[in-house]
Amino acid sequence: MSGGIVIGTERTADLELSADVCVIGSGAGGAVLAAGLAERGLSVVMLEEGGWYQRPDFTGQEEVAYPMLYQERGTRATADLAITVLQGRSVGGGTTVNWTTCFRTPDRILAHWRAVHGVEGVDPDAMRPHFEAVEARLGIEPWPEERVNRNNDVLLRGARKLGWSVGLLNRNVRGCAGSGFCGMGCPLDAKQGMLLTYLPDAVAAGMVLHADTRVERIEVVGQRVVAVHGRTVARDRDIADGPRVVVRPRVTVLSAGAINSPALLLRSGLGAGPVGRRTMLHPVVALSGLYADRVEAWNGAPQSVASHEFVDRGPDKVGFFLETPPVHPMLAATALPVFGDRQRAFLSRLPYTATLIAIAVDGLLPGDDGGVVTLRPDGRSRLDYPTRPGLVEAWRAAHVAMAKLHFAAGAEAVVSNHVAALGPLLGIDEIERLEAAPYGALHHTAFSAHQLGGCAMGGSPETSVVDSNLRHWTVPNLFVVDGSVFPTGLGVNPSESIYGFAHRARDAVAAAAG
Repeated sequence: MSGGIVIGTERTADLELSADVCVIGSGAGGAVLAAGLAERGLSVVMLEEGGWYQRPDFTGQEEVAYPMLYQERGTRATADLAITVLQGRSVGGGTTVNWTTCFRTPDRILAHWRAVHGVEGVDPDAMRPHFEAVEARLGIEPWPEERVNRNNDVLLRGARKLGWSVGLLNRNVRGCAGSGFCGMGCPLDAKQGMLLTYLPDAVAAGMVLHADTRVERIEVVGQRVVAVHGRTVARDRDIADGPRVVVRPRVTVLSAGAINSPALLLRSGLGAGPVGRRTMLHPVVALSGLYADRVEAWNGAPQSVASHEFVDRGPDKVGFFLETPPVHPMLAATALPVFGDRQRAFLSRLPYTATLIAIAVDGLLPGDDGGVVTLRPDGRSRLDYPTRPGLVEAWRAAHVAMAKLHFAAGAEAVVSNHVAALGPLLGIDEIERLEAAPYGALHHTAFSAHQLGGCAMGGSPETSVVDSNLRHWTVPNLFVVDGSVFPTGLGVNPSESIYGFAHRARDAVAAAAG
């Protein structure tokens, strides 16, 4: 079988294919898995809803990048509009637009999954060779302290001054020039995402990737997938009304990501039990500091420092960890819910602004079941995510922690992103105003760049969608291999966890297709 990449404009008629394996989605899970399967001699067809874009397409213009590379043109959100969901949609998926931060799944999370959710075979020793393999292929290494940008240096210096735990991050890059445009596609081909690594590996081994192909349903007869039905997407209109694509595989792998994977199961009549439930978002809040010296937080590696000082706040509180985002004009303007003169004043100080983010760890406390993915009447996904009291408390504590860190790092003022104007905090003695502010849905902006769960793995079909080998409980030739299989939030950025679990899934999927 000759490998290749087919884009939507090259398809002029309906197409029917057969394959050993059909992989739906080309992101962190699908790409790592597909490369291993193709290299074993299996015929693999991959279907990707997004377009195939390359280095010349990554111009660093936000108005181009978000519609081109993100789900729903960058406007995806929870049903109540309280949390903006930043999720990739192109060949390479989220790995084309993520900020390259890589962590292995923490040992304590693996232990929690084993003890609480019945996941087997995922102790640190069992996972180590899979993480080592992807780290070698993707060039995952610590970012040197001498190359930490000013924005991340605020986090590093402030945490050290306060005596909080803090460290340098691992990044999947080679030859990174620190352009700062990670979230808009790397303009230098330095980011070692799927676009440059596992997808070319898979194509070289014979896989055929069909871009611009939205999968509408998985056809199941009896208890087996017999066909995957897709349709060509017109990029200029983002509508799937072009030629149809039908794949008849021996094994199907769903790797469309949290939100999209459970939604596809629901559209396919496979929505019984826990499908779509326990969807986690690692909900993010941000706080900006104004400094006397230029920060220029749009330059340099977006994330290179993190503090896990508050990731474990005890058995009855939601933990959070601290990182930094890039601060480009459009992203900054949407993060602060103000308009007119207030927005103009904030953006005029953008070169002097450093921003911290606090990422909450959802799904670990009893009763914290995250959100639920369902379908709208037109078949599109709907995500309901209640802001439970524990999360509200964590957001308040995170704002206070970030304010303390900013002032420890030398900020002249701190600016919150509350809808009700609080005015800048001018010193540590004003933090009480921030603590007393309202928190929760729509009181301030909140984001998610880490979508997890919705097709959780576990030890029982009553409580999970797939087993510990990521095989669907009732459809044995269907696997789910992406971040949707994680039963809880991770407490770290998820990309390497998805890479590692996809690498681990190669044996089980290959055996089912062999």
